[in-house]
Amino acid sequence: MQHYLDLNHDSGVASYEIGHEFIRVQFKKNLKIYTYSYASAGYQHIENMKQLAQYGDGLNAYINHHVKQLYVR
Repeated sequence: MQHYLDLNHDSGVASYEIGHEFIRVQFKKNLKIYTYSYASAGYQHIENMKQLAQYGDGLNAYINHHVKQLYVR
């Protein structure tokens, strides 16, 4: 897992891991790791999340607005 930069210091995301067809996100609150995949959330959402993760800003808000419950179960 890679530390999430959190440019604005207001994110609930602690770290992330990017794979070919997925992104794993660990949140500060419960330290649980959620995996979002092409199959569960769709190609475009995963690619958007990868970009936000690498940029270090906006990932938590994106998850809350677009894919909150679309993680792999």
